[in-house]
Amino acid sequence: MPDSSTKKVCVVLPTYNEAGNIKTTIEQIFYNQKYLNGYALSVLVVDDNSPDNTQAIVKELMVVYPQLNQISGDKKGLGDAYKRGIDFALKSLDADLVVQMDADGQHDPSLIADFIKLTEQHDVIIGSRFIEGGSTPDFSLRRLVLSKTGNFLVRYLGGAYVIKDCTSGYRVIKRAVLEKCDLSQFPTRGYSFQSWLICSLIKQGATIKEVPIVFRRRLAGDSKLTFQDQFEFLINIVKIRFSNTEDFVKYCLVGSSGVLVNLSIYYALTRFLGINALLGYPIAIEVSILTNFVLNNFWTFKSRKLINR
Repeated sequence: MPDSSTKKVCVVLPTYNEAGNIKTTIEQIFYNQKYLNGYALSVLVVDDNSPDNTQAIVKELMVVYPQLNQISGDKKGLGDAYKRGIDFALKSLDADLVVQMDADGQHDPSLIADFIKLTEQHDVIIGSRFIEGGSTPDFSLRRLVLSKTGNFLVRYLGGAYVIKDCTSGYRVIKRAVLEKCDLSQFPTRGYSFQSWLICSLIKQGATIKEVPIVFRRRLAGDSKLTFQDQFEFLINIVKIRFSNTEDFVKYCLVGSSGVLVNLSIYYALTRFLGINALLGYPIAIEVSILTNFVLNNFWTFKSRKLINR
């Protein structure tokens, strides 16, 4: 029984039809708890009423592991499961740290202890596939392109410039910064929850550290990523970028100024300096792009804090 000074960490595992993976994943998590010095571990399975044997397997394991918990609900997507799971972890399990982790064996549970130690200096730890030392050896070309494109959009449209792996599902997050994010207001049900959460954490000024991981092939079963998830992701990137009216108005004003800059530069180059139109046009475009970038970063979105130490 941990004393009152012991900090609590809860691993939240969203599941849907993970009967082939869940037992191994849970056993490995609890096996590695011996490395969690100063922390009491609990695991929460958030199952979306899987029609396979997932819930029954977890119930059997709950007899072996008293700190294993399970809640269930209708299948609405990964994001909805995480909202329910994180809320339960904070309110019912009183977690000081929340670990987001896949239940399919692609995330190495032995890294949890290392991630937790890093929270002594940082608010959020991300298991990153796309920094030096990280890799995705089992990704198909299609999967790699989708993942890289998604990260590019979150970084440069969502404002998470300093994060290399914005869609990673392996994270440790401090309670204090999670409580600043109103998860119930996130307009996400699927996988786009991950990108919305990281952008929200950045806006709250969270310090973020990325740690390289090797993202392996799932142990069993199929990926749950659907076309609907991809469509929701694209819609929510726009919503993230313009999360308030003031940002949108400023962005429109900067865009309008870019048109004026483009026309003015083009007119000056071709009429006063005698530069050929074929050369003057691309120069004018490049100048307007540069001015738009500078104005958006130092005016439109200047209040967004980007911290990665």
